[in-house]
Amino acid sequence: MTRNNLDNPVFLIIVLLIAITINSIASIHFLLVTLSGILFTAFYRSLKKRYLYSLIFVIIAFLFIEINSGLKPFSLTLLSLFIYIFILPKVDNFDSYNLIHSYIYIIFFYIGLVILWAISFGIDERIFLALVANLIIDLLFFGAFL
Repeated sequence: MTRNNLDNPVFLIIVLLIAITINSIASIHFLLVTLSGILFTAFYRSLKKRYLYSLIFVIIAFLFIEINSGLKPFSLTLLSLFIYIFILPKVDNFDSYNLIHSYIYIIFFYIGLVILWAISFGIDERIFLALVANLIIDLLFFGAFL
């Protein structure tokens, strides 16, 4: 696994603060869980490389996002852990470029998030479109800055 910006603790803290700020402001309008895919990638990298202090900060950022969006506490953390344990080892078996894997990880996280959201609140067209918009924002942010 190559080194990227999420391995730098200072950059990670800045990303976490930006994600918390955006989600606090955007929860008033329509965006539900902006940049949570980036946080999932940070969660994955922290677990994979055993950066436990970074993992604690990512879990706290997940907790802020869950509280702002109305999800149950630690639901995103449990979703991320489920994806890390059961789904990502199957994806890692395929031989391809690592950056493509990161995009696939974010997409799997959002599929799980749609299922989690549908179980918790039900789903309608507006929520689904907002989650798709959040997925696109995460993929663009991940591709541009990480």
